[in-house]
Amino acid sequence: MNYYALLTGTVFIALFSWIFSIKYKRYHGIARFFAFESVFILVLLNFRIWFINPFSLLQMISWILLILSAYTGIKGYLLLKRKGKPDSNFENTSVLVKSDIYGYIRHPLYLSVFLLGTGVMFKDPRPVQLILGAINLIAIYFTASIEEKEMIAKFGDEYRVYMKETKMFIPFIV
Repeated sequence: MNYYALLTGTVFIALFSWIFSIKYKRYHGIARFFAFESVFILVLLNFRIWFINPFSLLQMISWILLILSAYTGIKGYLLLKRKGKPDSNFENTSVLVKSDIYGYIRHPLYLSVFLLGTGVMFKDPRPVQLILGAINLIAIYFTASIEEKEMIAKFGDEYRVYMKETKMFIPFIV
């Protein structure tokens, strides 16, 4: 593994977490750091085999998850920017977005990070990668749970009702 890339990426992820969340006392950014970091390490471990044996079952599963990740991430981000009326950065919305993909799940951006990590993990699912995939899953769950408390503090009963109407990550299931 390229340790220079690891150090540089880790510093970038820490700064991202600080700039977009933690400095605004939105502490979900701490848990999210671990989700981003686990995905980043998975990419560093697996990038050499990204296109080897592209039609194997694991590669096909990987690509499906990566495409779903891109779709949910882009869709969720654009909706927050367009309908959430962010006042300083895209995640600091002033309006609770409940339409489109947010009408089914509360955390499409976190689902996207989970799908990204899982897709990269499937490129070469050895024990270290499986552990990093589990760290990603746990970190995403804690990130969403912490953020939900922040959203209840911000939007109150409107968010509580929204939580009853939608699922956390997977429509109609979880």
